[in-house]
Amino acid sequence: MASKPAAPRWYLIQCKPKQDARAEEHLQRQAFTCFRPTHCVTRMRGGQQQASVESLFPGYLFIHLDQVKDNWHPIRSTRGVSQLVCFGEQPAAISDELVEQLKQRPHSPPPQEPNLSAGDRVRIRSGNLKELEAIFLAKDGTERVLILLQLLQRQHRLSVPLESIDVL
Repeated sequence: MASKPAAPRWYLIQCKPKQDARAEEHLQRQAFTCFRPTHCVTRMRGGQQQASVESLFPGYLFIHLDQVKDNWHPIRSTRGVSQLVCFGEQPAAISDELVEQLKQRPHSPPPQEPNLSAGDRVRIRSGNLKELEAIFLAKDGTERVLILLQLLQRQHRLSVPLESIDVL
């Protein structure tokens, strides 16, 4: 009795450092079906917040392959690809359900930077000073802000992370 041929499965590819997008592009040019989950990230660059799209799993991407029909040999020599993730001698198969869940994951827009002006009232939303109100003074570097906090009948100038305050 002949065994039923295996259906195409998802596998995991390890990419060279910071070359996930490059590996995906070159594999797709070779007609491979790839999936690289991404998410929006906001980072401070040069004192300004910038939104960018980054890999959810840096250094990895999923590829859909058939063990019989697909030629696996060009994968290793593809630009950006380091290796196919294996356990022992066998490539690690990923469940279709997991990849489908990642594809269905909601994509949220990057958080917007609050529009702050000197003198604005803010509330601290995390840390030891949670729920205390303060006055915004200025940006302090790339990801921090200076606030003026009235505490113990004195004004204290503090530097706190930007994400830890809400504008009132």
